[in-house]
Amino acid sequence: MTEHMPDDLSAAGRDLRAYTDELRPRHGVVRNVHGEWVLLRHELVVQAALDPDRFSSAVSRHLHVPNGLDAAEHAAYRQALDRFLTPGALAPFEEDFRRVATDLVASLPRGTGVDAVSGLGTRFAVRAQSTWLSWPAALEERLVAWVAENHAATRSGDRAWTQRVAQDFDALIRSVLEPRRAGVSPGGARDVTTELIHTKVNGQPLSEAEIVSVLRNWTGGDLGSIALCVGVLVHHLASQPRLQERLRAGVADTELDAVLDEILRIDDPFVSSRRITTCPLTIGDVALPAAAHVKLNWTSANRDEAVFGDLNALKPLANADRNLVYGIGLHACPGRLLATLEMRILVRELLAATTSIALDPQQPAERAVSPVGGWARVPVVLR
Repeated sequence: MTEHMPDDLSAAGRDLRAYTDELRPRHGVVRNVHGEWVLLRHELVVQAALDPDRFSSAVSRHLHVPNGLDAAEHAAYRQALDRFLTPGALAPFEEDFRRVATDLVASLPRGTGVDAVSGLGTRFAVRAQSTWLSWPAALEERLVAWVAENHAATRSGDRAWTQRVAQDFDALIRSVLEPRRAGVSPGGARDVTTELIHTKVNGQPLSEAEIVSVLRNWTGGDLGSIALCVGVLVHHLASQPRLQERLRAGVADTELDAVLDEILRIDDPFVSSRRITTCPLTIGDVALPAAAHVKLNWTSANRDEAVFGDLNALKPLANADRNLVYGIGLHACPGRLLATLEMRILVRELLAATTSIALDPQQPAERAVSPVGGWARVPVVLR
């Protein structure tokens, strides 16, 4: 263990991006008040992510499919589930996502403040995901309220509250499964939820608990994540009028995707992933015991000075191969293509429908604090 490694650090109430920017130049590994070892530097995060044998993802006491699985079991579930997230599988939904984005942007007020996180990001995430999964539009307000309560519970650190919020979401999922169990498929041939019910892994149908876990992963996690990503993207665009102008002038999808990925690298709202060590090991000159709880801090790794130089410089092409927004290795985010497609469409529609996106001078933007990344509120004025 390094002699001066800080121990028992608390990020409570802090902007995690700013805090890890303070810590990382001096420390590659720190230990927090919860006894977790946090990896801050790009090299160390990559090292752990690419070593699933020693850094296991089987961390939670609860079922997490496929995130919380390892080795052959993880591979089998990924093979069965990743087919829902290929370019071919997502292509039929592109026009639906565009319609959702167009209608939502058109409904936003002009010339007065609107929150890019709750008023745009959350609404779009809920409507796009509901469209993809053929969930009823009547669930929108319930889902929007759930996202807000889930963020509040997460920030509070109250485990009992967090558990109740999780149980509420599981009950919501079961409500959309029930009619499908009875033979009603609202989305017809494109009903992803119904198709998931009939998915098999190693020749065996998914249990209800596994189906709920997958849908919780696809929706519960992604709704809040997409909302935070939209907040980050809109804040950056509102702060960079010249970038707005360049993107409005027209760029290819591949270039726009690279720009969006790079903005999210600079301010990564996907803060961390958990691992547990399977044996004693040393990483970054720090000795960890077996069964040590480890956090791979993506937000910090994506701002490592040793890798990216100027932390806030927008260099999409130069930084693309080192960008860890969607993770790396066997557990890299399977929903990357879906998230990229949704955000590309929303940003295009937002830029096409406006001549200016500016930060609201009457309402300052508010950073999210630990354990959430990105922005809590981004009031902007659209013209």
